[in-house]
Amino acid sequence: MDRQSVEQVIEDRVKPALVAHGGGIELVEVKEGKVFVRLTGACGTCPMALMTLKSGVERALKQAFPELIEVVSL
Repeated sequence: MDRQSVEQVIEDRVKPALVAHGGGIELVEVKEGKVFVRLTGACGTCPMALMTLKSGVERALKQAFPELIEVVSL
């Protein structure tokens, strides 16, 4: 699991869904089995952001990278 492969999954699977709802996501870092992201736009201030992060973003990334420990929002 390297930065480039994580970025590709985010661009292909995660970002389109967030953009459709007025939000976005930025990959900050991939380190020690964790992915650090920043939710932007409407997702950055949405009360459901934590659910989006865990149920949407983390699930999509774990499907692609079973070794992923967690996704952390900064």
